[in-house]
Amino acid sequence: MTTIDKAKNTSQQAKGKLKETAGKLSGNDKLRAEGKADRTKGDLKQVGEKLKDAFSK
Repeated sequence: MTTIDKAKNTSQQAKGKLKETAGKLSGNDKLRAEGKADRTKGDLKQVGEKLKDAFSK
């Protein structure tokens, strides 16, 4: 996993968490759902990168 990819994935996870929290605080279900989706995408990308690393060794 490259450092850049890891940073991008972590950034996406953080952005998702921020959106999700903002949605909860404001009562905006759409924003909360978008945040959860962003966080999930970041999580899945991290898993994919870790799998690639595991099989490339």
